[in-house]
Amino acid sequence: MEKEFVMIKPDGIQRGLVGEVIRRIEKVGLKIIAMKMIQVTKKQAEQHYAIHEGKPFYEGLLEYITNGPVVAMIVEGKESVKLTRKVVGATNPIDAEPGSIRGDYALEIGRNIIHAGDTPENAVIEYKIYFTEEEILNYEKIDAKWLYE
Repeated sequence: MEKEFVMIKPDGIQRGLVGEVIRRIEKVGLKIIAMKMIQVTKKQAEQHYAIHEGKPFYEGLLEYITNGPVVAMIVEGKESVKLTRKVVGATNPIDAEPGSIRGDYALEIGRNIIHAGDTPENAVIEYKIYFTEEEILNYEKIDAKWLYE
């Protein structure tokens, strides 16, 4: 099973969408194997968004993501990155399909509710910024036989 990193951003927390986001993730069959509410440090933000360093929006992104609490999660499932990206919707909410989290709740690219890793490799890099191996749980859900062939 593939692991995916998901973060409900400060605007998602402030707007009271944590339960709705988690519901949508679980509803498609993804299993949460780690989750915590944290205040992202500047160091964590710099690691997470290193690929954007030097871009005009970089400093604003760091300020935004460290400005309030977030909920960080690792979810697991078959092709979890592709599935999560579909549930989350396009980065720019204007391009996000109705029914996706961003399509239903976000209005601007800089306040788009949620982050999800874009590749399985990046998901691992990202979740290691926020979670230790000891915090990641390994358990079987009773519905797994009904979700996967």
